[in-house]
Amino acid sequence: MNIKRGTVVSHTGMNEWGTGKVVEVVDGRATIQFSDGIIRKIAASHYTTLQSADPASYVPPAASVPVVKKVRAAKSPKKTKEPVV
Repeated sequence: MNIKRGTVVSHTGMNEWGTGKVVEVVDGRATIQFSDGIIRKIAASHYTTLQSADPASYVPPAASVPVVKKVRAAKSPKKTKEPVV
């Protein structure tokens, strides 16, 4: 199998990763963005674990949604004890 940028692949042993798109091939490693949202680097010695996949099956990971912090209500002023007379 010829691994080059833009190729859509799946890993034969890790179906839960989904399909992936090769984003870079450098120094005997392919950098692949899988549908589960994780970018993985696969060494050329392990290219045999990759198989071609239908380009339509690649679903890019959802863009990360910014985390909204909860806003706490302002603290009410402390009640002070009045001296007993």
